Amino acid sequence: MHNKLLLSLCLLAYTLSAWAQSVSYQNNQIHIAGDDMDWLLKTDGSQYAWVTERYQWGKSYYDANGEITVETERHQDGEDLVETYTFINKTKRKVSLKNIGIYTPFNDNYPDAKTCMTSRCNVHLWPGGKAAYVNAMHMNGTGTHLGLMVTEGEITDYDVWERGSKKGMSNFRGVMALCMPDMTLKSGQSYRLQWRLFSHKGNDFNEQILKRGGTIVRSNKYVYETGETAIVDFINSKNTKTITKKIATTGEHRVEYKGSYALLLGISSERTLIDKRIRFILDHQQMNDPQDPRYGAFMCYDNEGDSLLTNTFGRSDLDEGRERVGMGVLLTEYCRQHPDDKMQQALERYAKYIREKLQQPDYRTNSSVSRKVKNRGYNYAWVADFFFRMYLLTGNKQYAYDGYGTLQSLYRQFGYGFYCIDYPVSTGLKALEQAGLTFERDQLLYDFKATADIYVKNGLNFPKFEVNYEQSIIAPAVWFLCEVYQATNEKRYLNGARKLMPALEALQWQQPSYRMNEIGIRHWDGYWFGKRQTYGDVFPHYWSCITAAAFHRYAQCTGDSSYQERAKHTVRGNLSLFFEDGRATCAFVNPRRVNGEDAHYADAYANDQDWALTFWLLVNE
Repeated sequence: MHNKLLLSLCLLAYTLSAWAQSVSYQNNQIHIAGDDMDWLLKTDGSQYAWVTERYQWGKSYYDANGEITVETERHQDGEDLVETYTFINKTKRKVSLKNIGIYTPFNDNYPDAKTCMTSRCNVHLWPGGKAAYVNAMHMNGTGTHLGLMVTEGEITDYDVWERGSKKGMSNFRGVMALCMPDMTLKSGQSYRLQWRLFSHKGNDFNEQILKRGGTIVRSNKYVYETGETAIVDFINSKNTKTITKKIATTGEHRVEYKGSYALLLGISSERTLIDKRIRFILDHQQMNDPQDPRYGAFMCYDNEGDSLLTNTFGRSDLDEGRERVGMGVLLTEYCRQHPDDKMQQALERYAKYIREKLQQPDYRTNSSVSRKVKNRGYNYAWVADFFFRMYLLTGNKQYAYDGYGTLQSLYRQFGYGFYCIDYPVSTGLKALEQAGLTFERDQLLYDFKATADIYVKNGLNFPKFEVNYEQSIIAPAVWFLCEVYQATNEKRYLNGARKLMPALEALQWQQPSYRMNEIGIRHWDGYWFGKRQTYGDVFPHYWSCITAAAFHRYAQCTGDSSYQERAKHTVRGNLSLFFEDGRATCAFVNPRRVNGEDAHYADAYANDQDWALTFWLLVNE
C-alpha cells in the first residue's frame, strides 16, 4: 500500500510539472506562457480612464505616523514568479501602520460575453492569513489559470477601488488590493510579505497549493445548527490537522490553526430560521393600508427605521414589484408545504394586487403601481411563477390562466431570446396539466423549447441585458435547459447545459467561509438594492442561489450527486442573510473598504433576499 501511494504521488508530481507553464511579469502585465490572457488591467488609462499608473501591480499604500520604506523584489523560481514586499522602519522611532494594501489589478470586468470568454478572469480571493490565496480563472472555465499563494507574512483582508456609477457601474469589479494586518514597527524593524504566482488547470488548484508547501483549509460544511460539532481540516503536504468545535451559540465562529482559519456560522436550525423569516414577512412586510394603492403588496423593509420602505425617493430598485415578487413566490411554496389560513389570505390579497395593480388586462406587467418605469422582461417570469404556484396551492384555475397569460405577454413583447431568471418550466407545465388546460400546456412547452433552442444555438455567446455578462445570465440558462430536458427528454438541451457548465462553475470557488464557499461573484447589488448604495463585492448575494438551482437540476439530469452537494453549500451560505429575529439583509458587502470607505457590513434593507429561501426549498425538496 505504501509503495502504491508513493507511486501515485510521484505520478501526480510528474503530471503537475509536465504541463506547468511559466508565469512572468513584464511591462506592468502578468502573462502565462502559451496563454494569450492579459491577467491585469492596463494601468495607463487605455482600458478604463480611471485605472492609471497609481494602481500598478505591486504598488503599496498605507496610513502611518512616520516614514516607512517599501522594497519590492521579484524573481523566477522554476515556472513560478515569486514577489517579496518588505516594509522597513529606517527611522529612530516606532511607526504604526494601518489600512495597508498592495494593488493587484486583476482583469475582472465585463465588456461583453465574447470578450469575457476569451480575455477576462473571475478572481476568487481568500484573505485567509498565512493560508491566503487568489484563484484567477478564465471566465470560460477552461485553459490555464493563475494562482497566487502567500508564503510569508499574512493577507487578512482586501480593498476595492474605483467603483462608481460613472466608473463601469455593474460591468467593472474594480481595482482590487490585498491587505495586510495593521502593525507597529520598531526602529530598524521590518515586515516581509511574500507570495508566489503559479499556473494551474482549475481542478488541481488545491494540489498546486499543497505542492508548494501551502495549507488548504476545509470543512464538510460552513453553516451549522447549534449543538452540532464542526470538523475543520488544515491540510498540508505532510499531514492533516483536524480541529473539532462544538457550535454552542448562533453567530460567526472562527476556527484557527497556525495563522490560517475557517469562518463558520451557527444558526438555530435551517427550518427554524426559515419559519422565523416567513412570520416576519407576514407580520411586517405586507402593505395592509386599504387606502394605499399598494394594498396587499409585499415591500422592502428598513431595519434601521423598523418600517416598510415606502420609496418616496423613487428608486426603481426599491419598487414594490420587481424582485419583491420573490416574497410571494416563497410564501406560496411554503404555504403549500405548511397550510395556513392567515398566510393563504395574505397571498390572495397579494395576487389581487398583482393582477389589478401591477398588471394591465393584457398581462403587461409593471414594476410598481406608478407604471412609469421601463417595461422589464424579468417581471413576467416571476409573476407567472407566483400565479402557477397559487394554482397549485388553491386549485383555482384562474391562477393557472393568469400564469399562462403572463408568459404569453412576455413572449409577445420580448420574443424567445430573452434570458429570464426563473422561467417556471416545472411549475408552469405541472399547473396547466393539473388544471386540465391541455392546449395551454402544449403551447407553453412549445414556447419553452423555442427559447431553449436559441440558448443552445447561442452557447456562450450571451446577449447583453442589464449587465453585459454576469452569473445571473448564465446560471438561469443552465437551470432552464435542464428543466426543458426534464420535460422533453431531448438530449440536445442537456448537452447545451453541459457546454455552459465550465463557465458557470468558474464564477465560484470553495473558500473556507460561510459567506464565500460556493457563492458566485457579484459586486454591485449592495448599490442597486441597498440602503448605503455601496458598489463592491457582495458575499453572499441571493442570486448566487440560481447556480444552486442549476446544480440541483443538473445533478438530477446526470446523476452526478457532487453537484447536489455543491447546491446545498450555496443555499446554506445564503442563510447568513437572515437573522434569528426574522429580519434579513439584501446584501453583505464583503471587502474591508470600498473607495477608501469602511465596508464589510450587512445592509439595512431587507429587499429581495427572500428568493434565497425559495431556492433552499427547491434544493431540499
